[in-house]
Amino acid sequence: MRRRALLTAGVCTLLAITGAGVAAATTFGPARPASVAAPDRPERIEPGAETAGVLEAVTGGTIERAASRTFTYPGADYVKVHFAQLRLDAGDRVRVSDASGAEHYSYTAAELQNLDNWSMSVSGDRAVVSVEKADGDPLGIRSRLAGLGITVDRIARGQTPAERTAALEAKARLPHEESICGRSNETENAACYKSSDPVAYANSKPVARILIDGVELCTAWRVGSQNRMLTNAHCLTSTREARSTEVWFNYECARCEGGAVLRPTKVMGDQVLATDDILDYTLFSVRNFDAIQRFGYLQIDDRAPVRGEELYIPQHPRGAPTVITVQDNTERNGNCAVSNPAYDGYARDTDISYYCDTDGGSSGSPVISRKTNKVIALHHFGGCPNSGVRMDRIAAQLRGLV
Repeated sequence: MRRRALLTAGVCTLLAITGAGVAAATTFGPARPASVAAPDRPERIEPGAETAGVLEAVTGGTIERAASRTFTYPGADYVKVHFAQLRLDAGDRVRVSDASGAEHYSYTAAELQNLDNWSMSVSGDRAVVSVEKADGDPLGIRSRLAGLGITVDRIARGQTPAERTAALEAKARLPHEESICGRSNETENAACYKSSDPVAYANSKPVARILIDGVELCTAWRVGSQNRMLTNAHCLTSTREARSTEVWFNYECARCEGGAVLRPTKVMGDQVLATDDILDYTLFSVRNFDAIQRFGYLQIDDRAPVRGEELYIPQHPRGAPTVITVQDNTERNGNCAVSNPAYDGYARDTDISYYCDTDGGSSGSPVISRKTNKVIALHHFGGCPNSGVRMDRIAAQLRGLV
């Protein structure tokens, strides 16, 4: 089962990108704050939001009120539309859907303006844009006479397979780029654990892929029963950034061996409630909270970690559908575990280290204790050892907020 991890995750993502699934993937990691001296520790990857999409200008993007237009980017795994102009009658709605129409979003002009004129992304390589008219005018004559319609000026889209391959090859030339520790990638699609490890699988459901400004990716997770999400500060720090961030729940392969991807439930970020550069966390809320409550939440383990304590990490490496790292072939018993419970992060002893496999885009993932099934660290560094900020440090700043 262990050697299957990289292959199955890749198959699931590939099928989603090419249309057999519903959605697919890519990924991330800020530079150390300039005012903070680097503690003594082995060389490792500094985090920063990894670009995983392309922002393109659109020329000639005007769509008459009675018409529709399809924007196609072969091989892209999502398409997100920006509107320069919205000349509509009261009651008109702008509709953005995927090629099949199964995933679709409908907006008034005011609703789009509240989103900086960006639609929610649709999965796949095509977005169909049209206007749902509030009145008659079946031939569109009055609409044309009045100059009614919309104009698309920008598209944010996922990378094509060729672009993704080029990006991976470029990263491979950098020192210590990968955070895969040991002989092979030990991550497995979340679906592999439905029966064999149902607790770990259940604890992967509150973990979300986040798409920032349409082109960057990280991981986040729901913390506590309120409307609260936690990710890294190097992913986002401001309410403006949160409101430009899509939060995707249920983005996972339907089967262990890969294949189709479950249709994600997408909501937008809302308010940043707390953030800290040194502990590298951001706590934020989302809009339409009711839509994601059914995926559950994780709890914080606010005690000091213990060396050798076993771990597992649900995550979205490179923006892929949810995988879970449970195994570590560098450990004698083959399980992920705390290597150093007082590891140096942006300050002394802020982190724990481990050799559990992660990758770009895993930033913000919960590191969960096998002993308590609560979150013991917030993953943020790669480089083998990989490391996460201790949740007992973060919890001290979040009292009263979660």
